[in-house]
Amino acid sequence: MSVETWLVVGLGNPGPQYAGNRHNVGQMVVRELADRLNTGLKRHKTGALVAEGFLRPGGPKLVLAVSTGYMNTSGGPVAALLRFYSVPLERLIVVHDELDVPFDTVRLKSGGGHGGHNGLRDIGKAAGSPDYLRVRVGIGRPPGRQDPADFVLRDFAGDERQALPILVSDAADAVELLIDSGLVAAQQKVHAPR
Repeated sequence: MSVETWLVVGLGNPGPQYAGNRHNVGQMVVRELADRLNTGLKRHKTGALVAEGFLRPGGPKLVLAVSTGYMNTSGGPVAALLRFYSVPLERLIVVHDELDVPFDTVRLKSGGGHGGHNGLRDIGKAAGSPDYLRVRVGIGRPPGRQDPADFVLRDFAGDERQALPILVSDAADAVELLIDSGLVAAQQKVHAPR
């Protein structure tokens, strides 16, 4: 019996100057998952940093990845990883920042539009379909008249930084729940009022 493999991709931009940006919260979640698996991300020929492990002994295999390119070109590496690991689109989970979800909130969905998110737009184009699972990590809307493009490329504010480790951990829990329980059961738990 072959092992079920899941591809979990965290979106963001490369380099230390972007590491703490709101746009990079997806990568933060994937790094948290790699820590939980006791493994590190290593350069892979698909143009991504990749870690492999198992959710639990005898459980599904996880391929965790972050692109080494920019957010707007996430599709190429994701499509290459899907091919390389022979993962069907229904077992792709993309973790990304979401302006339309309040900060400190995680939402799960399958498919849908890109909502102006260039990483999601590029993945949908390269994969040939927007029908993959998404872990939407809420960053909220920019204050006042600040341009959303500027907002996502700024680091989290002081009070947000304090709550960020819990948000990242919650999103990592949501990824594991999605794999273990399926979308509907995971949504019921993750979306339940706290």
